[in-house]
Amino acid sequence: MLKYILPLVLFSVLAVFLALGLNLHPSEIPSPLIGKPAPAFSAPKLQATARDGGSVAIGREPMRPPEEKLSPADLKGKVWLFNVWASWCASCRSEHPILNQLARQKAAIIVGLNYKDEPEAALGWLAQLGNPYDVSIMDQDGRIGIDWGVYGVPETFIIDKQGVVRYKHTGPVTPDDVQQVFLPLITTLQAEN
Repeated sequence: MLKYILPLVLFSVLAVFLALGLNLHPSEIPSPLIGKPAPAFSAPKLQATARDGGSVAIGREPMRPPEEKLSPADLKGKVWLFNVWASWCASCRSEHPILNQLARQKAAIIVGLNYKDEPEAALGWLAQLGNPYDVSIMDQDGRIGIDWGVYGVPETFIIDKQGVVRYKHTGPVTPDDVQQVFLPLITTLQAEN
């Protein structure tokens, strides 16, 4: 009798786990950063790399003009979105029109993290598809992405005025995400002191 009941119990347990797994939302992957200060970085601005235009020779050593950089400290007192993107990312292309619409609403500053990409490809992509970012920074070696716990692109974080990560969205942003999650949270955070 036990040899008939045991497989039935195991099957029932597996069916429950499968049902629970099917109800999970991959865009809601928990992040250990929620409620903690945004990880520090100091990264060159993407647009500044295009303006630098190469190096200047002084004596024998070529010297690059100083790079414009951005860090989370520069954004203290502001609510901002941190969107991880790349020109080689197909999902980034699908979310890009939604980010352009969100940028027109001027609900919050949008900072782009150009992840493991070439500056020329990234700038061309923004020129072709529009630029929703108030500023975009470069992470060619992926170190900033590691500090932020990036699983892959695209990912979007919402950071409050004190520089605390309040939300993480994995995968492409949809219009429903903007209306149901992003804008209500941004409105709440903008009202905080």
